[in-house]
Amino acid sequence: MTAPATQAPLPDKQKIPAEHLRRIVGTPPGPVVAFLTRFVWAFLTWLSPESRDAVARFVGNLAYTLGIRRRVALDNLAMAMPEKGDAERREIARGAYINMARVVLESLPGGDRLPADWAEQGIEGEEAWRALKARVDTGKGALMVTAHFGNWELLGEMLIRWGVPLDALVRPLKGALNTRIAVNRLGVGAGLIYPRGAIQEIIAAVERGESPYMLLDQALPAKAAVFVPFFGKLASTTPAMAVAAKRTGAPVFVVMGVRSGRGGARFRMEVEGPILPPAPGECEDPITEHTARVTAALERCIRKHPEQWMWLHRRWKYQPEPAGAPAAAAEAKD
Repeated sequence: MTAPATQAPLPDKQKIPAEHLRRIVGTPPGPVVAFLTRFVWAFLTWLSPESRDAVARFVGNLAYTLGIRRRVALDNLAMAMPEKGDAERREIARGAYINMARVVLESLPGGDRLPADWAEQGIEGEEAWRALKARVDTGKGALMVTAHFGNWELLGEMLIRWGVPLDALVRPLKGALNTRIAVNRLGVGAGLIYPRGAIQEIIAAVERGESPYMLLDQALPAKAAVFVPFFGKLASTTPAMAVAAKRTGAPVFVVMGVRSGRGGARFRMEVEGPILPPAPGECEDPITEHTARVTAALERCIRKHPEQWMWLHRRWKYQPEPAGAPAAAAEAKD
């Protein structure tokens, strides 16, 4: 693991995303809520990173103690990591709650949300990182995959500061918190790609020399998903990344931001790739196989730092129908 030699400020000639990707789709907060939350955002911006981290630890511990979705997290961990003892799984779950609180409190402030030494935390997978940078430095787009791990919002900002033009795949969301996060995404120079027509938008972004940035660890209804192994059990996963890779020929990289444990929003990047699709004739379903290879890379990183992943999500709630069953998958209630 090596640290970059310089601090990498925002590029002087940062590539601006296409205009139609610089919009917020969703339900904004009402005027009263919008007015009140301005004071919350101002307060969070005023707090020091260390103070925000202390608040996040308190909120995360409180949510875990109150049992909010705790059973979901523990059930997921019991299934994914049966080799670990009950006490260890509980500590991992508690850490996941704290990490989620950190993500929120780190992502909402305005101004510079990264500490002055953010670029000095190091990069693991230096060869993969050089390959990614070589691609984008020639004006070509790559496909970047991450997970709800560490702080994926600030990781995206770090990539943009390192000169990677980035378009994030997002869902239309509701409320003041989600609107604020979307505003901050646009503020750091990211474009936003929404589900409707996403494949074509991803392809167009790559052709413009932009790099789509997608989360590949969310459950998807069975009719729209492929099923790939994740911690030993099939998980419904979007095929969008693999389809886009096939149509564009763009390389796929897994990029994760691992918390350094030094307090505040400090991360080192872990990069793996390019993760290649199967060769022609190698398998019957190359889209599923490519998705599985990328998902395996996500799992490798999560296994090393399980407390930084979002175990509160029902990742395995959709399962493929048994042979001979109706095509439509039964959707489990979240």
